[in-house]
Amino acid sequence: MEAAKTGLGSGLVRALSVRNSDAKEKMQENHIKPRLIARLDIKGTNVVKGIHFEGLRIMGDPDEMATAYYEQGADELLYIDTVASLYGRNNLLEVVRGAAKHLFIPMTVGGGVRSPEDVKLLLRNGADKVAINTAAVANPHLISEIAEIYGSQVIVVSLQTKLLEDGRRVIFTENGREASDIDALDWAKRAEELGAGELLLTSIDQDGTGRGFDVEFAAQVTEAVSLPVIVSGGGNKPEDVSDVIHRGGVDAVAVASMLHYKRATIGSIKEHLEETKIPTARH
Repeated sequence: MEAAKTGLGSGLVRALSVRNSDAKEKMQENHIKPRLIARLDIKGTNVVKGIHFEGLRIMGDPDEMATAYYEQGADELLYIDTVASLYGRNNLLEVVRGAAKHLFIPMTVGGGVRSPEDVKLLLRNGADKVAINTAAVANPHLISEIAEIYGSQVIVVSLQTKLLEDGRRVIFTENGREASDIDALDWAKRAEELGAGELLLTSIDQDGTGRGFDVEFAAQVTEAVSLPVIVSGGGNKPEDVSDVIHRGGVDAVAVASMLHYKRATIGSIKEHLEETKIPTARH
């Protein structure tokens, strides 16, 4: 990463290099192994969880929960500010800054990211990757702009999807509050063309239900794009994780309720994956 290209000072570039060196090495070593990501949806100062993105319940303290999942062996952490787009700001800087001091795995941060300057601020405070949804739907070329400045590896395009009664699967924004008329699979393909580094698929229909991941759509996306694909929303047990890896072909699985409600641990999920002949990334 060149300071002149990114707009970051040389001191910040060195700091980011030191902060991310171990994480990047692990990402390279584990590239072909499915990653297990602990997802923490944040509202205010708390981790929250709901069903279909609604009825949010307070689950606990972000740093305490992230530390627990890190110690269990999570390969990455995913922080999403659930109300950032609604209020036009990201409230996770302090959370991420604190986590980066003692949790040495890649961290993706999303919610309210609307400009390259927002990306710069998150990277400055410890994020390794940034997830964007609402702003990218409103201005698709934002993906290309961020990729040009920081590199595609920084950008995770988040697809919040819902299956409509007429059979169409479309993109939602504003953390599931606003429907678009954009076909979800078409948007996945376009995000790749515009320079996304990864895709994060979250099924609003499955979210928080414990009915399993949206394997059908995951398989469609992994067949259509060459990017790494992360799936989230609906996992209830370790078997759901192995199922979406086997049949959906995903590169990573982000889990939330399964961990928050202690239905499984990162360790027990990885043990199950190893038993089903899926090699797991080392922590």
